[in-house]
Amino acid sequence: MPESPPAVSPLPLDGVVVADFSRVLAGPYATMLLADLGAEVIKVESPAGDDTRSWVPPVRPDGVSTYYTSINRNKSSVVLDFKDDADLATARALARRADVLIENFKPGGLTRFGLDYESVRQANPALIYCSISGFGTRGGASLPGYDLIVQAMSGLMSLTGDPDGAPYRAGISVFDVMAGLHSAVGILAALRHRDATGAGQLLETNLMSTALSGLVNQTAAYVSGGTVPFRMGNAHPSLFPYEPLPTADDDLVVAAGNNTQFSKLCQVLGIPEIAADPRFKDNADRTERREELRPLLTNQLTTHPAAHWFERLNAAGVPCGPINTIGQGVEYARELGLDPVVFAGSGQDAVPVVRNPITYSATPPRYDLAPPSLGEHTEQIRAWLSDELSPTEPKENR
Repeated sequence: MPESPPAVSPLPLDGVVVADFSRVLAGPYATMLLADLGAEVIKVESPAGDDTRSWVPPVRPDGVSTYYTSINRNKSSVVLDFKDDADLATARALARRADVLIENFKPGGLTRFGLDYESVRQANPALIYCSISGFGTRGGASLPGYDLIVQAMSGLMSLTGDPDGAPYRAGISVFDVMAGLHSAVGILAALRHRDATGAGQLLETNLMSTALSGLVNQTAAYVSGGTVPFRMGNAHPSLFPYEPLPTADDDLVVAAGNNTQFSKLCQVLGIPEIAADPRFKDNADRTERREELRPLLTNQLTTHPAAHWFERLNAAGVPCGPINTIGQGVEYARELGLDPVVFAGSGQDAVPVVRNPITYSATPPRYDLAPPSLGEHTEQIRAWLSDELSPTEPKENR
């Protein structure tokens, strides 16, 4: 008899259907994480498609936006025009069949379509309904939820840049990503609650609250200490050395966050007496006297290239690293065996994407489906809602 194929462990979210009424970044990022873990994510798009489909450059060789592909693997796409009665009926049917619905319309924007939480839960009381907004549903309900605006208004930009220069945004839409992560965590907890009680619930996240939480020690400085943080370039308000320092060629980030690491740093640099100097005994002393200490360190660091110090400091247990490009960062991750790039989909349709950062010993994330083309699964989803088919092709046939 032929040998039976090995059993495949079910993924943690197998059988969970997610109706994804979100677009751009925060919502799609959350639903991609859920899809990686087995959820059947149905991406609902207008006839114009998700905005990120047209956010170019850069593009893949096939002309598809890399922004779009970065957050939409493992999903199926259905096009529904809410102004069309038949399409709106399909959207409502999807909401009734879903385990999770996630949306990031302006607060109240789905009410006129009968797709708001109060309307949907009448037919689907077990639904977990996650709403993402920019500034919440009260005083900030009318404000546009753009990450850049939140970076400005939360205070992040006041911390980013040179002390005497202009405020800068972060290099990514950091609060969109954080809001997506918070939404995914909230959904998982709500699923756990539903398993225990059978009841669904409404979850609300917003970029502004996410920002204030994500600014951690900086918001705590104000909330708990009455101090308003300010721009310090690459310096850290509470640690030194914890910043890029010059070498003979390139800057090297040095992060000696405790006395042991600082002592090892000084030993490798050939100045062990500095670690014993009472002026620099503890972190608070080093932070207060950073302007005295910095030249003592850089005088030694500038005698050799960054690669020289990176090798020796790491060997001694001193956290440090070069300032890489994105490409260098990906390639370094490859060298470490982290396998940062995987292929979503199969065959000629497979798309290279960044690996889900979570590893599981029994239920690793999946990469079965490439980011879908606009409306690729519309007819299949309509058939499923008519009880003719499953929402996506069976996993064993993918």
